[in-house]
Amino acid sequence: MSDHFHGQLHRIQTFLAVVDFGSYTRAAQYLGISKAMASLHVKTLEQALASTLLVRTTRQVTLTETGQDLYDEFKGIVATIDTAFDNVLHGRNRVSGKLRISSTAEYAETFVLPILPLFTARYPEVRLSYHFNSSLNDLVAEKLDLVIRLGHLADSGFKGRKLADYAIALVASPALLEGQALQQIEDLSALPWIGNSNLAGPPGWTFNHARRGEVEVKVSPGHESNSATAIRAMALAGLGLAVLPEWMVLDDLGSGRLVRVLPQYGLAPQPVHVLFPNSAHLPRKSRVFIDFLAEHLGR
Repeated sequence: MSDHFHGQLHRIQTFLAVVDFGSYTRAAQYLGISKAMASLHVKTLEQALASTLLVRTTRQVTLTETGQDLYDEFKGIVATIDTAFDNVLHGRNRVSGKLRISSTAEYAETFVLPILPLFTARYPEVRLSYHFNSSLNDLVAEKLDLVIRLGHLADSGFKGRKLADYAIALVASPALLEGQALQQIEDLSALPWIGNSNLAGPPGWTFNHARRGEVEVKVSPGHESNSATAIRAMALAGLGLAVLPEWMVLDDLGSGRLVRVLPQYGLAPQPVHVLFPNSAHLPRKSRVFIDFLAEHLGR
């Protein structure tokens, strides 16, 4: 390895540290070099690339566009080098650390918790920390590593991977429908609906009918909840129509506690995504868990 290449690697390491710490002083302390040397490393790198990478103001260090490109590119390379060292040192299955994940309690109970023992058997050094119904803000604040989200997502600036689809159904208690002459899906707008406050946008559903094609139904929810368990309980109590994941109401439909409403009008399946921070370096513990979920939940 040439001295020139070795020198460039040192400079890049300094540049990455300055960006990560947001300070020449702290980066220099971390690397065990003087602040003047850290500054020289970045200057030499800028001269070699004939570009400004960092702009220093009194308070902070900010990246130029070229600086951001270089940072993203090298963060990925450094992560790959780290992984390669880790693989050689500890073997491919060595993954450790605390993995903080979140989903709704209902989805966890049905799909994720039953397969967790398979994951911990494969990666015994990972400690799982499961949070129910956490907000996406916890991904930004780095309190969580991964969030499993059901349904169509508003653009959140996070990276995501689709894991599966699930069927949804329009259901109600038989008592609610008694005496109602329901023929068309439009007749339902006169009935009370139980809203899901997690869903963004105006309340409405697009139904699909064999002859009529797509039919849009606007609804005005009476009661609402951000919990599918609560929405199901309200539907069972006859408080309104509800759109729920099919896997949550199969027993209720089987026993007749709930019935499908106008089943000739179908609803499109909903996606399940796992979301993670949009950073260049995704930790190995997150990567292996995402692959594990895709392997077990994907159809």
